[in-house]
Amino acid sequence: MTAPRTSLTLLVSSAGRRVELLQAFRAAAQDLGIALKVFASDLDPDMSAACRLADARFAVPRADSADYIPAMLAACEQHGIDLVVPTIDTELEALSEAVDRFAAIGTRIAVSAPDFVAMARDKAKTAEALAAAGLPTPRTASLAGVRADPAGWTFPVMVKPNHGSAGRSISVAQSPADLPTVEPEPLIVQELLVGAEYTINMFFDAAGTARCVIPHRRIRTRAGEVEKGVTERRTDLCTIGWQLAERFEGVRGTICFQAIVTERGPFVFEINARFGGGYPLAHEAGAQCAKWLLEEVAGLPSTAHDGWEEGVTMLRYDAAVFHRA
Repeated sequence: MTAPRTSLTLLVSSAGRRVELLQAFRAAAQDLGIALKVFASDLDPDMSAACRLADARFAVPRADSADYIPAMLAACEQHGIDLVVPTIDTELEALSEAVDRFAAIGTRIAVSAPDFVAMARDKAKTAEALAAAGLPTPRTASLAGVRADPAGWTFPVMVKPNHGSAGRSISVAQSPADLPTVEPEPLIVQELLVGAEYTINMFFDAAGTARCVIPHRRIRTRAGEVEKGVTERRTDLCTIGWQLAERFEGVRGTICFQAIVTERGPFVFEINARFGGGYPLAHEAGAQCAKWLLEEVAGLPSTAHDGWEEGVTMLRYDAAVFHRA
Protein backbone atom coordinates (compact mmCIF):
# COMPACT_ATOMS: atom_id res chain seq x y z
CA MET A 1 0.00 0.00 0.00
CA THR A 2 1.32 3.43 -0.98
CA ALA A 3 1.82 5.80 1.93
CA PRO A 4 -0.32 8.96 1.89
CA ARG A 5 1.39 11.98 0.45
CA THR A 6 2.35 14.85 2.72
CA SER A 7 2.91 17.48 0.02
CA LEU A 8 0.90 18.42 -3.08
CA THR A 9 0.96 21.01 -5.83
CA LEU A 10 -2.36 22.58 -6.84
CA LEU A 11 -3.22 24.67 -9.89
CA VAL A 12 -6.35 26.83 -9.88
CA SER A 13 -6.91 27.63 -13.55
CA SER A 14 -8.57 30.79 -14.87
CA ALA A 15 -8.20 31.96 -11.28
CA GLY A 16 -9.39 35.55 -11.78
CA ARG A 17 -10.96 36.73 -8.51
CA ARG A 18 -11.23 33.30 -6.87
CA VAL A 19 -9.23 34.28 -3.79
CA GLU A 20 -11.67 32.54 -1.43
CA LEU A 21 -11.24 29.27 -3.32
CA LEU A 22 -7.46 29.46 -2.89
CA GLN A 23 -7.96 30.15 0.80
CA ALA A 24 -10.30 27.17 1.14
CA PHE A 25 -7.71 24.80 -0.34
CA ARG A 26 -4.96 26.23 1.83
CA ALA A 27 -7.04 25.87 4.99
CA ALA A 28 -7.98 22.31 4.01
CA ALA A 29 -4.35 21.39 3.41
CA GLN A 30 -3.38 22.77 6.80
CA ASP A 31 -6.10 20.71 8.48
CA LEU A 32 -4.79 17.59 6.72
CA GLY A 33 -1.15 18.31 7.51
CA ILE A 34 -0.32 18.60 3.80
CA ALA A 35 2.28 21.06 2.54
CA LEU A 36 0.43 22.64 -0.38
CA LYS A 37 1.98 24.80 -3.07
CA VAL A 38 -0.65 26.78 -4.95
CA PHE A 39 -0.21 27.83 -8.57
CA ALA A 40 -2.74 29.98 -10.41
CA SER A 41 -3.13 30.68 -14.11
CA ASP A 42 -5.01 33.24 -16.15
CA LEU A 43 -4.86 35.17 -19.40
CA ASP A 44 -3.25 38.08 -17.57
CA PRO A 45 -2.06 36.72 -14.22
CA ASP A 46 -0.52 40.02 -13.16
CA MET A 47 -4.02 41.53 -13.18
CA SER A 48 -5.66 38.64 -11.31
CA ALA A 49 -6.11 39.01 -7.55
CA ALA A 50 -6.07 35.23 -7.05
CA CYS A 51 -2.93 34.85 -9.15
CA ARG A 52 -1.21 37.56 -7.14
CA LEU A 53 -2.01 35.71 -3.90
CA ALA A 54 -0.94 32.29 -5.17
CA ASP A 55 2.54 30.94 -4.46
CA ALA A 56 3.30 31.18 -8.19
CA ARG A 57 1.43 32.21 -11.32
CA PHE A 58 1.70 31.89 -15.07
CA ALA A 59 -0.17 32.99 -18.20
CA VAL A 60 -2.09 30.66 -20.52
CA PRO A 61 -3.88 31.18 -23.85
CA ARG A 62 -7.65 31.55 -24.03
CA ALA A 63 -9.49 28.38 -23.06
CA ASP A 64 -11.13 28.18 -26.49
CA SER A 65 -7.76 28.34 -28.24
CA ALA A 66 -6.10 25.27 -29.78
CA ASP A 67 -3.00 26.28 -27.81
CA TYR A 68 -4.71 26.05 -24.41
CA ILE A 69 -4.34 22.34 -23.67
CA PRO A 70 -0.72 22.09 -24.91
CA ALA A 71 0.18 25.10 -22.76
CA MET A 72 -1.56 23.63 -19.71
CA LEU A 73 0.11 20.25 -20.23
CA ALA A 74 3.52 21.85 -20.51
CA ALA A 75 2.98 23.95 -17.37
CA CYS A 76 1.66 21.00 -15.34
CA GLU A 77 4.64 18.85 -16.33
CA GLN A 78 7.12 21.64 -15.68
CA HIS A 79 5.76 22.47 -12.22
CA GLY A 80 4.76 18.97 -11.14
CA ILE A 81 1.09 19.85 -10.72
CA ASP A 82 -0.84 17.14 -8.88
CA LEU A 83 -4.36 18.62 -9.12
CA VAL A 84 -5.94 21.15 -11.49
CA VAL A 85 -9.16 22.85 -10.38
CA PRO A 86 -10.94 24.59 -13.29
CA THR A 87 -13.13 27.57 -12.44
CA ILE A 88 -14.80 28.77 -15.66
CA ASP A 89 -17.18 27.05 -18.06
CA THR A 90 -15.20 27.70 -21.24
CA GLU A 91 -12.26 25.52 -20.16
CA LEU A 92 -14.25 22.52 -18.93
CA GLU A 93 -14.84 20.64 -22.18
CA ALA A 94 -11.22 20.85 -23.36
CA LEU A 95 -9.88 19.76 -19.98
CA SER A 96 -12.43 16.97 -19.66
CA GLU A 97 -11.48 15.55 -23.05
CA ALA A 98 -7.79 15.71 -22.14
CA VAL A 99 -8.03 14.00 -18.74
CA ASP A 100 -6.00 10.97 -19.86
CA ARG A 101 -3.25 13.16 -21.31
CA PHE A 102 -2.89 14.93 -17.98
CA ALA A 103 -3.05 11.65 -16.05
CA ALA A 104 -0.10 10.40 -18.12
CA ILE A 105 2.07 13.13 -16.57
CA GLY A 106 0.66 12.58 -13.06
CA THR A 107 -1.86 15.41 -13.02
CA ARG A 108 -5.48 14.94 -12.00
CA ILE A 109 -8.14 17.29 -13.39
CA ALA A 110 -11.09 17.93 -11.07
CA VAL A 111 -13.68 17.64 -13.83
CA SER A 112 -16.54 15.36 -14.85
CA ALA A 113 -16.75 13.16 -17.96
CA PRO A 114 -17.00 14.87 -21.38
CA ASP A 115 -20.66 13.94 -22.01
CA PHE A 116 -21.81 15.41 -18.72
CA VAL A 117 -19.71 18.54 -19.18
CA ALA A 118 -21.00 19.08 -22.73
CA MET A 119 -24.59 18.75 -21.53
CA ALA A 120 -24.08 21.18 -18.66
CA ARG A 121 -22.45 23.74 -20.98
CA ASP A 122 -25.53 23.78 -23.23
CA LYS A 123 -28.66 25.12 -21.54
CA ALA A 124 -31.03 23.67 -24.14
CA LYS A 125 -29.44 20.22 -23.75
CA THR A 126 -29.51 20.64 -19.97
CA ALA A 127 -33.27 21.23 -20.04
CA GLU A 128 -33.75 18.21 -22.33
CA ALA A 129 -31.63 15.97 -20.11
CA LEU A 130 -33.35 17.09 -16.91
CA ALA A 131 -36.79 16.50 -18.42
CA ALA A 132 -35.74 13.09 -19.73
CA ALA A 133 -34.50 12.22 -16.22
CA GLY A 134 -37.86 13.19 -14.75
CA LEU A 135 -36.48 16.19 -12.91
CA PRO A 136 -38.45 19.46 -12.83
CA THR A 137 -37.13 22.07 -15.26
CA PRO A 138 -38.71 25.12 -16.90
CA ARG A 139 -40.11 24.83 -20.41
CA THR A 140 -37.25 25.69 -22.78
CA ALA A 141 -36.99 26.29 -26.54
CA SER A 142 -34.80 28.03 -29.07
CA LEU A 143 -35.50 31.68 -29.79
CA ALA A 144 -36.35 30.77 -33.39
CA GLY A 145 -38.86 28.19 -32.21
CA VAL A 146 -40.65 30.65 -29.96
CA ARG A 147 -40.67 33.36 -32.60
CA ALA A 148 -42.27 30.88 -35.01
CA ASP A 149 -45.09 30.07 -32.56
CA PRO A 150 -45.38 32.77 -29.89
CA ALA A 151 -49.05 31.94 -29.29
CA GLY A 152 -47.95 28.67 -27.72
CA TRP A 153 -46.18 30.52 -24.93
CA THR A 154 -47.31 32.49 -21.89
CA PHE A 155 -45.54 35.81 -21.60
CA PRO A 156 -43.41 37.25 -20.04
CA VAL A 157 -40.54 34.83 -20.76
CA MET A 158 -36.83 34.72 -20.01
CA VAL A 159 -34.31 35.09 -22.85
CA LYS A 160 -30.70 34.03 -22.28
CA PRO A 161 -27.58 32.87 -24.15
CA ASN A 162 -27.48 29.11 -24.59
CA HIS A 163 -23.87 29.06 -23.41
CA GLY A 164 -24.00 32.05 -21.07
CA SER A 165 -22.77 32.29 -17.50
CA ALA A 166 -22.57 34.82 -14.66
CA GLY A 167 -25.97 36.25 -15.57
CA ARG A 168 -24.63 37.59 -18.85
CA SER A 169 -27.10 39.06 -21.40
CA ILE A 170 -30.25 37.75 -19.68
CA SER A 171 -33.43 39.68 -20.46
CA VAL A 172 -37.19 39.39 -19.99
CA ALA A 173 -39.55 39.65 -22.97
CA GLN A 174 -42.92 40.97 -21.85
CA SER A 175 -44.57 40.10 -25.18
CA PRO A 176 -43.68 38.51 -28.55
CA ALA A 177 -42.77 41.97 -29.82
CA ASP A 178 -39.97 42.13 -27.22
CA LEU A 179 -38.23 38.98 -28.44
CA PRO A 180 -34.83 39.71 -30.03
CA THR A 181 -34.85 39.86 -33.81
CA VAL A 182 -31.15 39.07 -34.18
CA GLU A 183 -28.93 36.55 -32.41
CA PRO A 184 -25.28 37.56 -31.92
CA GLU A 185 -25.04 34.12 -30.30
CA PRO A 186 -27.53 31.23 -29.90
CA LEU A 187 -30.36 32.26 -27.57
CA ILE A 188 -32.94 30.21 -25.74
CA VAL A 189 -36.30 31.10 -24.20
CA GLN A 190 -37.52 29.73 -20.89
CA GLU A 191 -40.77 30.16 -19.02
CA LEU A 192 -40.36 32.88 -16.42
CA LEU A 193 -40.32 31.40 -12.94
CA VAL A 194 -41.00 33.44 -9.81
CA GLY A 195 -39.71 32.40 -6.42
CA ALA A 196 -36.65 32.07 -4.21
CA GLU A 197 -33.47 31.13 -6.06
CA TYR A 198 -31.08 28.49 -4.75
CA THR A 199 -27.67 27.07 -5.58
CA ILE A 200 -27.14 23.44 -4.63
CA ASN A 201 -23.51 22.36 -4.31
CA MET A 202 -22.71 18.66 -4.61
CA PHE A 203 -19.61 16.52 -4.15
CA PHE A 204 -18.97 13.27 -6.04
CA ASP A 205 -16.05 11.06 -5.09
CA ALA A 206 -13.60 9.48 -7.54
CA ALA A 207 -15.97 6.53 -8.04
CA GLY A 208 -18.77 8.88 -9.08
CA THR A 209 -20.80 8.45 -5.89
CA ALA A 210 -22.57 11.53 -4.55
CA ARG A 211 -21.49 12.23 -0.98
CA CYS A 212 -22.99 15.63 -0.22
CA VAL A 213 -25.89 17.85 -1.32
CA ILE A 214 -25.97 21.34 0.22
CA PRO A 215 -28.46 24.03 -0.88
CA HIS A 216 -28.09 27.70 -0.12
CA ARG A 217 -30.64 30.42 -0.78
CA ARG A 218 -29.33 33.23 -2.94
CA ILE A 219 -30.54 36.24 -0.96
CA ARG A 220 -28.78 38.71 -3.21
CA THR A 221 -26.57 38.31 -6.28
CA ARG A 222 -24.16 40.51 -8.19
CA ALA A 223 -23.08 39.75 -11.76
CA GLY A 224 -24.73 36.35 -11.47
CA GLU A 225 -22.78 35.39 -8.32
CA VAL A 226 -24.20 35.12 -4.83
CA GLU A 227 -23.34 38.10 -2.62
CA LYS A 228 -25.54 37.18 0.35
CA GLY A 229 -26.70 33.64 1.00
CA VAL A 230 -27.72 31.18 3.70
CA THR A 231 -27.57 27.38 3.84
CA GLU A 232 -30.96 25.67 4.11
CA ARG A 233 -31.59 21.93 4.45
CA ARG A 234 -34.61 21.85 2.14
CA THR A 235 -35.84 18.29 1.65
CA ASP A 236 -37.22 19.01 -1.83
CA LEU A 237 -33.93 20.40 -3.15
CA CYS A 238 -31.80 17.75 -1.46
CA THR A 239 -34.04 15.05 -2.95
CA ILE A 240 -33.55 16.50 -6.43
CA GLY A 241 -29.78 16.46 -5.85
CA TRP A 242 -29.74 12.77 -4.91
CA GLN A 243 -32.01 11.98 -7.86
CA LEU A 244 -29.69 13.88 -10.21
CA ALA A 245 -26.81 11.77 -8.88
CA GLU A 246 -28.73 8.56 -9.65
CA ARG A 247 -29.73 9.56 -13.18
CA PHE A 248 -26.56 11.12 -14.58
CA GLU A 249 -23.29 9.32 -15.19
CA GLY A 250 -19.70 10.49 -15.25
CA VAL A 251 -20.01 13.16 -12.55
CA ARG A 252 -16.85 13.73 -10.52
CA GLY A 253 -15.69 16.26 -7.95
CA THR A 254 -17.68 19.39 -7.23
CA ILE A 255 -20.64 20.61 -9.26
CA CYS A 256 -23.58 22.85 -8.52
CA PHE A 257 -27.04 23.33 -9.95
CA GLN A 258 -29.43 26.23 -9.67
CA ALA A 259 -33.12 26.07 -8.92
CA ILE A 260 -36.07 28.36 -8.30
CA VAL A 261 -38.67 27.33 -5.75
CA THR A 262 -42.07 28.45 -7.02
CA GLU A 263 -45.62 27.94 -5.77
CA ARG A 264 -45.62 24.77 -7.92
CA GLY A 265 -42.41 23.53 -6.33
CA PRO A 266 -38.73 23.68 -7.33
CA PHE A 267 -37.47 23.83 -10.92
CA VAL A 268 -33.83 23.23 -11.94
CA PHE A 269 -32.71 25.62 -14.66
CA GLU A 270 -28.91 25.30 -14.79
CA ILE A 271 -26.06 22.91 -14.02
CA ASN A 272 -22.46 24.05 -13.54
CA ALA A 273 -19.91 21.24 -13.84
CA ARG A 274 -17.37 23.04 -11.65
CA PHE A 275 -16.90 24.85 -8.34
CA GLY A 276 -19.60 27.51 -8.16
CA GLY A 277 -18.93 31.08 -7.10
CA GLY A 278 -20.84 30.46 -3.86
CA TYR A 279 -18.71 27.48 -2.84
CA PRO A 280 -17.05 29.32 0.08
CA LEU A 281 -20.44 29.31 1.86
CA ALA A 282 -20.74 25.53 1.50
CA HIS A 283 -17.15 25.14 2.70
CA GLU A 284 -17.80 27.25 5.80
CA ALA A 285 -20.92 25.19 6.55
CA GLY A 286 -18.90 21.96 6.59
CA ALA A 287 -19.24 20.75 2.99
CA GLN A 288 -15.49 21.01 2.45
CA CYS A 289 -15.14 19.72 -1.10
CA ALA A 290 -11.64 21.22 -1.34
CA LYS A 291 -10.53 19.05 1.58
CA TRP A 292 -12.17 15.95 0.12
CA LEU A 293 -10.41 16.44 -3.22
CA LEU A 294 -7.05 16.82 -1.49
CA GLU A 295 -7.71 13.65 0.49
CA GLU A 296 -8.28 11.72 -2.74
CA VAL A 297 -5.16 13.03 -4.44
CA ALA A 298 -3.02 12.49 -1.34
CA GLY A 299 -4.28 8.93 -0.84
CA LEU A 300 -5.92 9.70 2.50
CA PRO A 301 -9.17 8.15 3.78
CA SER A 302 -12.16 10.15 2.62
CA THR A 303 -14.05 12.16 5.22
CA ALA A 304 -16.74 13.31 2.74
CA HIS A 305 -20.15 13.52 4.41
CA ASP A 306 -23.56 15.18 4.26
CA GLY A 307 -23.60 16.46 7.82
CA TRP A 308 -23.21 20.14 6.97
CA GLU A 309 -24.58 22.98 9.07
CA GLU A 310 -27.85 24.70 8.25
CA GLY A 311 -28.36 28.44 8.81
CA VAL A 312 -24.83 29.59 7.94
CA THR A 313 -25.02 33.03 6.31
CA MET A 314 -22.45 34.54 3.97
CA LEU A 315 -22.25 38.32 3.52
CA ARG A 316 -19.63 39.20 0.93
CA TYR A 317 -17.68 42.44 0.64
CA ASP A 318 -15.03 43.79 -1.70
CA ALA A 319 -11.37 43.54 -0.76
CA ALA A 320 -8.27 44.92 -2.46
CA VAL A 321 -4.99 43.26 -3.38
CA PHE A 322 -2.06 45.66 -3.69
CA HIS A 323 1.17 45.23 -5.62
CA ARG A 324 4.13 47.50 -6.20
CA ALA A 325 6.29 47.09 -9.28
